[in-house]
Amino acid sequence: MSFHQNKEKEGNLMNRMKKLFVAALVVLGIAGCATNKDTSKDNSSKTDTEKINVVTTNSIIYDMTKNIAGDLVNLHSIVPVGQDPHEYEPLPEDVQKVQKADLIFYNGINLENGEDAWFAKMVKNAKKEANKDYFAVSDGVQVIYLEGQNEAGKEDPHAWLNIENGIIYAKNIAKQLIAKDPKNKETYEKNLAAYVEKLEALDKDAKARIAKIPEEKRLIVTSEGCFKYFSKAYDIPSAYIWEINTEEEGTPEQITKLVRQLRESKVPSLFVESSVDDRPMKTVSQETGKPIHSTIFTDSIAEEGKDGDSYYSMMKWNLDKIIEGLSK
Repeated sequence: MSFHQNKEKEGNLMNRMKKLFVAALVVLGIAGCATNKDTSKDNSSKTDTEKINVVTTNSIIYDMTKNIAGDLVNLHSIVPVGQDPHEYEPLPEDVQKVQKADLIFYNGINLENGEDAWFAKMVKNAKKEANKDYFAVSDGVQVIYLEGQNEAGKEDPHAWLNIENGIIYAKNIAKQLIAKDPKNKETYEKNLAAYVEKLEALDKDAKARIAKIPEEKRLIVTSEGCFKYFSKAYDIPSAYIWEINTEEEGTPEQITKLVRQLRESKVPSLFVESSVDDRPMKTVSQETGKPIHSTIFTDSIAEEGKDGDSYYSMMKWNLDKIIEGLSK
């Protein structure tokens, strides 16, 4: 065999070896990609299932929890945005979510937890235990009662309308999240601190602005008597057409009583809640000549993308509009 023939043979052999080597790399690469892809799927699935399941009774508590937990939990609100949490008929989906929940947050103070209330029945049927599976975010709030009342079942539940109470809610939520999900403690604490700082700044600014309103103009007039906590926190007395949890709402007698009170008052504006029929307050406005300055929020945040679509923004909206209306 000649020198040139040997060289040609060696070259062919090298080429075949190179091709085999490349083919082997391709096969290994494909296998590696397939393995990585499957592992990624497994990890993603595992991450989702490792998240704790948290249920809240209404949109306000939902938003507070979202601010503290972010995407670290699977979060569900029972009462949808815009609906009344006092009287709600849970859907089959709500029942399933409660049954699977690791943690349930409710307001308490007789909002959704009365003896025959929908929430009490729901957790009982799901065999959930108080202070183990479900917790009142209002724990530690100084309770205010309905006018002339001072007994269990007669509490005013609207404690969140005082931002200081909203901060108590947030701290209670963070405490229970940490207890159920300690591996994310640092994130929960960090998010809580930022959230509390934001709420405290809003509260402080509002109190400074309210202090400039003449005392004779300080009266918040609403349809329902749910601003007691707000009144106490911001030194603005309240007047209303009807007390909460009453069967009669907006009767001629109730309207006449408020009209008589307002005719002797220098309050420049009236307000109507987003969750009630505005016709009784329109009647009061016509009878007194005092305009309805704005709609304000009570039992729910607004739809996403609208003013008031978070606890912070609904409280900012309320404070801004009330200060504007009373400063006329």
